[in-house]
Amino acid sequence: MTHVFDPTMLREYDIRGVVGDTLSDADAYAIGRSFATLVMRAGGRRIAVGYDGRLSSPMLAEALVRGINDAGVDALNVGLGPTPMLYYAASTQDVDGGIQITGSHNPPDYNGFKMVLQGRPFFGADIQRIGTIAAAGDWESGEGAVERIDIVDAYVDRLVEGFAGGAFRIGWDAGNGAAGTVIEKLTARLPGEHHLLFTDIDGQFPNHHPDPTEEKNLADLRKLVAEKSLDFGVAFDGDGDRIGAIDGQGRVIWGDQLLQIYAAALLHEHPGATVIADVKASQALFDRVAELGGVPLMWKTGHSLIKAKMKETGSPLAGEMSGHIFFADRYFGFDDAPYAAVRLIEAATKLGQSVTELRGGMPPMVNTPEMRFQVDESRKFAIVDEVLDRLAASGAQVDRTDGARVKTDDGWWLLRASNTQDVLVARAEAQDEAALERLIAAIDEQLAQSGVVRGPQAAH
Repeated sequence: MTHVFDPTMLREYDIRGVVGDTLSDADAYAIGRSFATLVMRAGGRRIAVGYDGRLSSPMLAEALVRGINDAGVDALNVGLGPTPMLYYAASTQDVDGGIQITGSHNPPDYNGFKMVLQGRPFFGADIQRIGTIAAAGDWESGEGAVERIDIVDAYVDRLVEGFAGGAFRIGWDAGNGAAGTVIEKLTARLPGEHHLLFTDIDGQFPNHHPDPTEEKNLADLRKLVAEKSLDFGVAFDGDGDRIGAIDGQGRVIWGDQLLQIYAAALLHEHPGATVIADVKASQALFDRVAELGGVPLMWKTGHSLIKAKMKETGSPLAGEMSGHIFFADRYFGFDDAPYAAVRLIEAATKLGQSVTELRGGMPPMVNTPEMRFQVDESRKFAIVDEVLDRLAASGAQVDRTDGARVKTDDGWWLLRASNTQDVLVARAEAQDEAALERLIAAIDEQLAQSGVVRGPQAAH
């Protein structure tokens, strides 16, 4: 018996597909059996399994567990909840790995799998090994057992462990995603006044798409904060591993701006600590970390890559523009949006300012949203290499951590290949509109020289 996955499914950070098209229960079975085979060969015997609120998740979970058991490995089913709850189970229970079934912030017909193996992120070549094992039918065989546990209350207990924050008036938008029940239980444990939106877990996402990095999805939260005159608001993506936030005036606090707030609080207690952010983050963040006495480190985009770099450097804090925030300080080092919300309350308390004051004190920067350019999959990395070659010949100041990030006298611009889609991703930031136009023109010129015409497309 062998299994071949649709070639679009095995991605850099996770496995993802469209249910009924590129993803079926047979795929879930093969993923379970292949991952369990890796666990068995590494000396393990037990895997934690969780799933999000999508309509297809219970069906995929059942097939996944069957595959795990048929490899002779036991499954610990922690049930419905956010991805960080599965990470928590994998960190605290007697298991050798974990799999969360989730479509993250993709449309309702998508679903997928995020994995951890023996305490480390499972990505890149690891995911390709799943495909290789399944295609060869190189599976272990046996009979595993299933144990079901309810871990929600223990997880919420851990979120508030050692909490040292004050009382604020906060809006919470769960977006009908998998974190809804956790947010209800968490806010009941916190001081202050809490107003909740869309905590019913509903895989059809009837109110708005569960992606807090798109400003249009924050409209309901913004309205709530304005109507109730709240101190600030937080929002969560479909599987609860990414946070969005707005201040009391309704201004978005982007991922790199949240990281500035967290860094200011953390570096009081950990002077000289390394703070990691991805290449899409504002220069203002890296400058602020240095000013606070920390060591800023720019790294590649991708939650698995950031987690691996944190382990390597011993960094207590990291984050991405996309709203993945990672605390190894007093926590496990994985991306957990409910925990990030708790730490935002603590940071404002510790710094003695409101979230609105903290957001208002940041230098005004003019920047683009993430711009995406559709290109042929076979060309996307080659184009970035061509751009890097031309920039090297021109003597430009270039950081090659993840694509090309070019620093100029009036700002910076970035061009990188997406690891998950057939697009190039660009971003630019400057001190004023005129400078930003110059930087965008520089991106357009480089793309044109490689045969790409401007035509940014929104992507999931």
